[in-house]
Amino acid sequence: MNLDTFQITTKQRVDSGLSKAIESLPNHADKLKQAMHYALLIGGKRMRPFLVHATGNMLGVASADLDGPANAIEAIHAYSLVHDDLPAMDDDELRRGHPTCHIKFDEATAILAGDALQSLAFDILCHYPLSQDHKRIELMRILSQAAGYNGMCGGQAMDLAATDKTIGQSQLESLHNKKTGALLIACVEMAISLAEDVSPKSKQHLLNYAQTIGLAFQVQDDILDVTGDSRTLGKPQGSDQAQNKSTYPAMLGLEQAQTYLDQLHQQALQALRALPYNTQLLVSFTDFVIHRTY
Repeated sequence: MNLDTFQITTKQRVDSGLSKAIESLPNHADKLKQAMHYALLIGGKRMRPFLVHATGNMLGVASADLDGPANAIEAIHAYSLVHDDLPAMDDDELRRGHPTCHIKFDEATAILAGDALQSLAFDILCHYPLSQDHKRIELMRILSQAAGYNGMCGGQAMDLAATDKTIGQSQLESLHNKKTGALLIACVEMAISLAEDVSPKSKQHLLNYAQTIGLAFQVQDDILDVTGDSRTLGKPQGSDQAQNKSTYPAMLGLEQAQTYLDQLHQQALQALRALPYNTQLLVSFTDFVIHRTY
């Protein structure tokens, strides 16, 4: 299966699962339910679910066993975007080409929608049909670590603390390994946890790949903030520069940031070449991350 077909199939599978998860909720807080549906389903590339399914597919894991982790991690990602866009954080009015959740509804509803989407993620992991039920707690451990203080939330706090300050490249990488990389690593780690007979060496190569692609994703995001346009990006272009955020183009210059991205591209491919599996889907995914325009 080629990249485009796999992407379409994965997106349809995830959108269907997430839509059913929201529709199954009772209607005692209808506005909140609408906001959750809006935040989850107004768009998105579904890159994290794709990484879960592509890695699991490569390792021989059944798609049905991968649905829970894929849907849960997308719910975590959606909640993080709702909260990132709030006035107290990045104060953005556009996301995925649509008004942000607090603009479409209101700030209080957006805060609650983010909170509810986070808890929905763990509810999904608790209750989805899983052939290896004893692995459920491990999946929840991986996701909670990646989403919380030691991962995404901690990285976001580091990002806020670095605004209007000059920091070194190692600090910037540490920040993004948590803020962006932790969830991407969790995608791979959850797929590995559901697989059989993955050697320690292969697991390490896959985790190295995930960390590298997470960093590459952020470098390209920073580059697009300079070179892209709001219509294509689906969010305000130049917002990082306007808020004096620590970014790779600001630190290295645009040309050197592109050179660094190319180096990360090769490192990711090198990690995949070391694996005894058919890595074509992940190679295509890597190329997409590096060359994406949105």
